[in-house]
Amino acid sequence: MDDKTRDRSGEERAFLAAYDASRYPRPSVAVDVVLLTVRDGNVWTVLRRRDEQPAKGRWALPGGFVGLDESLDEAAMRVLAAKVGLHDVFTEQLYTFGSPGRDPRTRVISVAYYALIEPTVLARAVEASHEAGLRLVRLVVPWRGEAGGPVSALDEQGAPLDPAFDHAEILGVAVKRIRGKLDYTPIGFELLPTAFSLRDLRLVHEAILGRAINKDSFRRRILDRGLVVATGERATDVGHRPPELYRFADRSAT
Repeated sequence: MDDKTRDRSGEERAFLAAYDASRYPRPSVAVDVVLLTVRDGNVWTVLRRRDEQPAKGRWALPGGFVGLDESLDEAAMRVLAAKVGLHDVFTEQLYTFGSPGRDPRTRVISVAYYALIEPTVLARAVEASHEAGLRLVRLVVPWRGEAGGPVSALDEQGAPLDPAFDHAEILGVAVKRIRGKLDYTPIGFELLPTAFSLRDLRLVHEAILGRAINKDSFRRRILDRGLVVATGERATDVGHRPPELYRFADRSAT
C-alpha cells in the first residue's frame, strides 16, 4: 500500500468514526411476496387477514421488515419459510413501492417479490401453515392486456376482500409482469406438474391473460419453439381420448 492509499484509508476511517447517521431520516425497508398460481381457470394468490393494527381485519401479502444483517433476497426467503412454510422457491424481484403514505406507521419502502407455484404445492403449504388467517384467494383483473392497475381479491364465496396498504396495486403489477413475460419466457411451466397436456398449458395461459387463445395456433407455436418434448405417455384420468403428455424441454434431460 502506497502513502496516498494509506492516507485515504486513514481519512475514511476517521470520517466513518465521526459519521452521525441520525442526522438523516431513515425509512424502514420491508419485503412483500406475491405467490401466484392457476386453478380452475383463475389466478390465485395467498393473503393473510391481519389481526393487528394497522389495517386490522384487512388482507395483506406475506411480508415483513428487512433485518439489518440480511439481504433483500434473504428477507424474502425468511418470510416465505416463516409465514407460508415454503422453502427453496425461485423468486424474482418485482418492483419497489415507496409512496410516502403507503404505511401509516412510518415511512416504509417495500421491495416486492413474486413467485409462481404449482397449485397443489401452494394449497398444501397454506393448509399446513401455522400462520393465522392465511388463505388462498382468487384474483379478478378489471383491465385487459398489460394496461395495469389494482386487482381485486375474492374469498371462496366470491365476496371481495379489503386489501391492506397498497397491496391491490402490488398484485396488479405482478399480474401485469407475468402477462408480459408469457410472450418470451415459458413461465407457464412453473404452474404445472412435470407431465402435462398442451391443453393444460393453454388453459394456464388463458387464465393468466384473461382471454381465450386459439388452440391450433397455440399448439403450433409451442411445438415450433421447441419448448416441450413428448413423454411418450398419455393422460389416464380422462374419459375421452386421452391427450398426449409433454414435459418442459429443460426438464426432460433427466
